[in-house]
Amino acid sequence: MKLVNHYIISLLTLVGSVTQVAGQQQKPNVVLIYVDDLGYGDLGSYGATKLNTPNLDALASEGIRFTNGHATAATCTPSRYSLMTGNYPFRQTGTGILPGDAKLIIPQDKITLPKVFKDAGYQTAVIGKWHLGLGDQVDKDWNGSIKPGPLEVGYDYSFIFPATADRVPTVFLENHHVLGVNKADPIMVSYNKKVGSEPTGKENPELLKMKNSLNHGHDNTIVNGIGRIGWMSGGKEAKWVDEELTLTFADKAIRFIQDHYQKPFFLTYNATEPHVPRMPATMFKGKSGLGYRGDAILQLDYTVGQLVKTLKDNNVYENTIIIFSSDNGPVLDDGYDDGAVSQLNGHNPFGPYSGGKYSAFEAGTRVPFIISWPKMIKKGTTSDALVCQVDLLSSFASFLNVKYPKGEAVDSENTWESYMGKDLVGRPYLIKASGTLSVLKDNYKYIKAGKGAKRNSLVNIELGNDEVDQLYDLRTDKGEKINIAKNNPEIVNELKAILEKEMNK
Repeated sequence: MKLVNHYIISLLTLVGSVTQVAGQQQKPNVVLIYVDDLGYGDLGSYGATKLNTPNLDALASEGIRFTNGHATAATCTPSRYSLMTGNYPFRQTGTGILPGDAKLIIPQDKITLPKVFKDAGYQTAVIGKWHLGLGDQVDKDWNGSIKPGPLEVGYDYSFIFPATADRVPTVFLENHHVLGVNKADPIMVSYNKKVGSEPTGKENPELLKMKNSLNHGHDNTIVNGIGRIGWMSGGKEAKWVDEELTLTFADKAIRFIQDHYQKPFFLTYNATEPHVPRMPATMFKGKSGLGYRGDAILQLDYTVGQLVKTLKDNNVYENTIIIFSSDNGPVLDDGYDDGAVSQLNGHNPFGPYSGGKYSAFEAGTRVPFIISWPKMIKKGTTSDALVCQVDLLSSFASFLNVKYPKGEAVDSENTWESYMGKDLVGRPYLIKASGTLSVLKDNYKYIKAGKGAKRNSLVNIELGNDEVDQLYDLRTDKGEKINIAKNNPEIVNELKAILEKEMNK
């Protein structure tokens, strides 16, 4: 009898364990692929005819392609801040484009997107570009432990570079440490003055394998034949090779999936493409016919294909949510002579919209936004719902039943039903911060009057600034060419009131 009872207890324990494991596996894995400077018109699924992006187009065909998906800003750091915190970037000072030596701008004591997943029992990782600052001060020892950083704001593992590929230090950090540090060759970084004796683009232009095209500050320390913003010395063994950046990040992402697929995971893969300097791997150079920018997008597409293949090889693809979007819109010549303009060949990265990176016009923030979840989302769906990256935090918190204090992530709304293709309306309105502030509601776009420059002549992009209020009907005027504010004072006042309310929240 005792033996039978023991057998029954063991069987019940085993069933309970299996049920628990099955329950864990029912939670979907989540892979967020967040890219850099990709335009609305850069993918075949969004109308591109000069570029072949089969893997990203397949992702769109297997899930939802949003036509009204947005970042909160037209530059990288503020968009990434919103993604992480669930707050518009104007809620906190210091959320503009950061130098490579900036301190961490993500609060450690508040909810973040990765903390939502961590609180729900997920394993979390970030791989790729960071650009949200590191450490608790600007002056830091790049040869020792560098924290706080990604691990302190919700990630269990990180493999990143600090800022952008055109800014020093050009090194990888794994968790709290720079890889390849040599005490005999210490790393020094400055954004105020030259350090060490490394050649610079300004002093030694003959050493550049990619010439500078604009006065963007890319004439400081040369690394791998490319002039960077900021000065760096030392760290010879730690410096990356640009052609190997994406391959290195992709390898780390693939390994993370392979090592963690048996339990729910949240992977943030922050791709560098197609941000400058565009120096793709040799296997992609010249393949697009659109210069290095086009080649970089081919490299991005290939990488996404490899990540999807890894999910399929480990039998977790069907229950993995893949979110693909960009931190802001496109720019062509952004400081390097890489063929982006001279070899454009009829390609239109901006789609039907005006502006681009740095701009308050739609091409600055309206970006590709794709969500795939084969197990739950209907394939081949196109949605016009108004969705934004700032809402990922609240939406996943609701889905995973994660609670966070009131007063945190104040701008993040639960748009889960839209993400799943069940609600075709989305959030009621959206505030966008791109130099000047704008409001998008019911296909009307209001841009607040301001005195900023109307055009960034360096990058040849209209910035959307004007000394008078602007209002556009995006149903008939996607290019924001006809300002209808004077004839529609009621709509202007309504949107202006929304902006004022949000600014005073």
